[in-house]
Amino acid sequence: MSADAVLELRNVSYEVQGKQILEGINWRVNAGDHWALVGRNGAGKTTLLNIACGYVWPHAGGRVLRCGRELTDLRQLRRSIGWVTSTLDTLIPGSEPAVDTVVSGRYAGLGLKRLGGERPLADDYDDAQTHMLRLGIDQLASQPFRVLSQGERQKVLLARACMAQPLLMILDEPCAGLDPASRESFLASLQQLAASGAGPAMVLVTHHVEEIMPAFSRLLWLDHGRVAGAGCAAELLRGPMVSQLYGGTSVELVWRNGRCWPVGV
Repeated sequence: MSADAVLELRNVSYEVQGKQILEGINWRVNAGDHWALVGRNGAGKTTLLNIACGYVWPHAGGRVLRCGRELTDLRQLRRSIGWVTSTLDTLIPGSEPAVDTVVSGRYAGLGLKRLGGERPLADDYDDAQTHMLRLGIDQLASQPFRVLSQGERQKVLLARACMAQPLLMILDEPCAGLDPASRESFLASLQQLAASGAGPAMVLVTHHVEEIMPAFSRLLWLDHGRVAGAGCAAELLRGPMVSQLYGGTSVELVWRNGRCWPVGV
């Protein structure tokens, strides 16, 4: 295996009470790759993410390698993976300034007051400001997290994930609950970060193909716990796959500025 692979799943399977959730998954994420992960509800996306992040083990078979090794130190592992999801909102202290939320990402914590004996350094705040500036939210640094809009919170969480300088960043339906304007603003920031080459390998999980930005050039399609397609996103994002995602409905795709938009759903 190449040293450039930050994550590799080899013939991974997972069962719950005799029910096959994942079967024979082979997937490799190289450094600098940007993947979109798609599939209908129940396809196995969440289980796959939990295996990738070390929260569950592929007890029905297979191996998971990160940077060529089977890591067993889960704390170290989770510090190497950034996770962005709207469900983190309720876990962030509402009175905490946004910059503190960002800084907490360096310590894999949710809130600076919950870090125990670890204390952030001045350099941590300098880095946090840099990440916030890159995402256009530096003016929010002193604002309490609870007063931010949903779109602003997602950008703060994205900056937080960057603080750990992760090998891999997982964006688990980050646009859920965003209004159209906030969604496009967030996706533009995500595209800029991915295209800059300064960020880590990324995996974007979404039900909406129009959220797959041009920088996410690789696509993994799960169907009933199996890999139904893996490779170039532009080649896989065609009628048959999109029709399956929309429950068999005939869908026309319109491509604009490197993104595909479904018509007729």
